[in-house]
Amino acid sequence: MTHPAAPATTAPQPVSRHAPALRGPALLDQVWRDLTFLHWRVDASLVAPLLPAGVVPDVHDGSTWVGLIPFRLTDARFGSGPVLPYVGSFAETNVRLYGVDASGRRGVVFASLEAERLAFVAGSRVALNIPYTWARMRTTHEGDRYTYESRRRWPAPRGLHSRVDVDVLPGDVRDDPLADFLTARWGLFTRHLGRTFFLPNEHAPWPLQRVRVREVDDELVAAAGLPGLTLRAPDSALFSPGVRTVFGGPQSVPSA
Repeated sequence: MTHPAAPATTAPQPVSRHAPALRGPALLDQVWRDLTFLHWRVDASLVAPLLPAGVVPDVHDGSTWVGLIPFRLTDARFGSGPVLPYVGSFAETNVRLYGVDASGRRGVVFASLEAERLAFVAGSRVALNIPYTWARMRTTHEGDRYTYESRRRWPAPRGLHSRVDVDVLPGDVRDDPLADFLTARWGLFTRHLGRTFFLPNEHAPWPLQRVRVREVDDELVAAAGLPGLTLRAPDSALFSPGVRTVFGGPQSVPSA
């Protein structure tokens, strides 16, 4: 189901590199490692129908953005429990959009999330309708070169592939409003059982570097409803060695 865009009733919250503290206990605890953030500008009118009810495109510099983010997720656990063996560590590649709700909360909307572990995929889809998909994946690096490969197994369309190959450049990214807009996201929006929810998360500020893109061969962004974008060079290309993050419980989002 699609939903027309509508203006937020409250101005979006300021972008901050520092996460607001979670209210209540942590629901999930994970470590995200070796992330490459590739982003393309896209007209907000193309993204609006892809967002859940109560969420509209978040805009920076006249555009909204779509991200292709491959990385490794490790050390996943529920709350303060033990790290989940096997199922708690895997490669992942996300296609994500950027939204804001009527209260001004900024967050991520995942169009798809490829992951290696079928149990994690199934659990995430059932619990919160987060659109994980099962894929055959490989992440390698040699020195400052990182390569990420993925081919979807389930659900259809099966066989969708993505390959990203980058060189991480020296030097830290600092005082970059676009980098902060794209990476300092303190929650995600999802639609489940007829309602939209915001799932907050908290982690340290991202350590970021720029990358030189060797190759992007991707079908995931087009499959998400935005064809043609990955045929051109990304408008932003960043890398982070990673952060540990915790998620709080879901919060209801009023429909627009």
